[in-house]
Amino acid sequence: MDISTSTVLVTGANRGFGRALAVELLGRGATVYAGARNPGQVDLPGAKPIALDITDPASIAAAAKATGDVTVLINNAGSPPGADLLTGDLNDIRHEMDTHYIGTLSVIRAFAPQIAANGGGAILNVLSGLSWVSFPEIGAYCAAKSAEWSLTNALRVQLADQGIRVAGLHVGYMDTDMVRAVDAAKSAPADIARIAIDGIAAGAYEILADDAAHQAQAALATGIPALYPQLP
Repeated sequence: MDISTSTVLVTGANRGFGRALAVELLGRGATVYAGARNPGQVDLPGAKPIALDITDPASIAAAAKATGDVTVLINNAGSPPGADLLTGDLNDIRHEMDTHYIGTLSVIRAFAPQIAANGGGAILNVLSGLSWVSFPEIGAYCAAKSAEWSLTNALRVQLADQGIRVAGLHVGYMDTDMVRAVDAAKSAPADIARIAIDGIAAGAYEILADDAAHQAQAALATGIPALYPQLP
């Protein structure tokens, strides 16, 4: 895929990894719609700010109507992890699923016809190493990302005959506000953005962006003892 001739919608593009993706795309000559709940927060010269709340069907429909030329969709918008499955508020758990699973699916349903009508293109879902392994203290986030991985696999098959390649980006911690309090190795968002866009350009279906993602995939293939060594 020639990124320089692509028109890309990035959700959650006003900060963090979404902003890094938009910067990388603009640097490669792409036309970029920078989706954000508050488009006034988008501060990227050359980007086209667009109002988009992925948990609001009316907002999604309005964004689809306001564009028309999108050929690549990057589903980056999400919510920070925080809910324990056993002790967390059920509303918080629903919010994580509504955002990462229902929200992502809703955006794809709105924009896939547009991409197909423009001759095909690509969709990239920003997943996580936590799509494959769950941490109990943020179990709701892990479950939502696992569900998003599953929808990525299903839609990859369903949309292939429309000329749309659906890819998943798996990555560990990035140095963004979302995980500022986490004491662990973190990748630079700009580095992961470059890897992600390289993957889209190459037509990859699955993009493992760092060591954490590779380790999670390897553990998944090995089984429960590798995924959860704390179990008796």
